[in-house]
Amino acid sequence: MTTQEIIIDELEKVTGTDEVRKNLDLALFEEQILDSLGTVELIVSLGDMFHIDLTPGMVDRKMWATPRKIISDIESRIKAQAV
Repeated sequence: MTTQEIIIDELEKVTGTDEVRKNLDLALFEEQILDSLGTVELIVSLGDMFHIDLTPGMVDRKMWATPRKIISDIESRIKAQAV
């Protein structure tokens, strides 16, 4: 399973919709698919899954506005931590 697939699976669990899989540019907050509590849940689970330092203070809505942006952010954090 790729990093992207893992992130999308977890995002789908947290949001309860497969729309996040169908449209990687879906506006998560504008469409009220992801809220503050869901964001924290996602931060904790992705941090644990990928063994990266990730806290709510390190993430803002603009950085995680769409599934594609979440994937990009997590992948760059994984690469940065590996260095």
